[in-house]
Amino acid sequence: MLYGALEAGGTKMICALGDENGRILEQISLPTIEPSVTMPRIIEYFRDKEITGLGIACFGPIDLNPNSATYGFITTTPKLKWANFNIVRTMKEALHIPIGFDTDVNGSLLGEVCYGAAKGLENVLYLTIGTGVGGGVMANGRLLHGMLHPELGHITMLPHPSDSYRGHCPYHGICFEGMAAGPAIEERWGRKGAELADLPEVWELEAYYIAQALKNLILTLSPERIILGGGVMHQLQLFPMIRASVLTQLNGYLDTKELRDIDHYIVPASLHDDQGIMGCIKLAIDAAALSA
Repeated sequence: MLYGALEAGGTKMICALGDENGRILEQISLPTIEPSVTMPRIIEYFRDKEITGLGIACFGPIDLNPNSATYGFITTTPKLKWANFNIVRTMKEALHIPIGFDTDVNGSLLGEVCYGAAKGLENVLYLTIGTGVGGGVMANGRLLHGMLHPELGHITMLPHPSDSYRGHCPYHGICFEGMAAGPAIEERWGRKGAELADLPEVWELEAYYIAQALKNLILTLSPERIILGGGVMHQLQLFPMIRASVLTQLNGYLDTKELRDIDHYIVPASLHDDQGIMGCIKLAIDAAALSA
């Protein structure tokens, strides 16, 4: 069987076909412009593909409550042309197939749980750290939604004693995203992160903030594994710094087999940046199975 995957990002929309094993058979990338321009191109791609179901992992905030009047909507996004747009209904009316729907970061988490670094685990945290910071949580084998969905990028940070930066986030200033996302790195240091790779002071400060967030999330969510993806995490020198800082900030409070083997506890995304698409394929498989 063929399944459709739509990884709907704020910059680009990736459309793909996959099979029942999560294997990606083909994919294309379209720019995220505005619904009247982008959606007809997405529909055109999928219309003649004879897919059994479609999985959508979408930028947000989005409404994931099937009982809500705005289920399937992109809601209060800062991308104003997409605010209050019903992406699920648009695709369902065009294709007439079952649709699975979740956040973009939950899509990546699902890909890693089903096919990658967290396979076989039921309690997993996935963070993407790039232009923004987003987080997905799997708890007891289920993706965590709740009132809306986790917004882990907006937890408040304690600034490092040497850091006078006031934060990039227009809503919260010194939240995780405001202090550690790509735009914060560029604003604080005057250059993009990719141009700062050889400056250890940049990454030591970055590791401090990421580790502070992980410490808080370890203590609240108790994940069995933490996966870090996104453009900032392509700076692989960050991983040993983050792991060391997590242990320092936990200060011996926890002693678990996972923390004693921290190199295999806090890990990079493992699916060559395809984890989001592979998660969409799984959303499509599950949606088709539910409607059978």
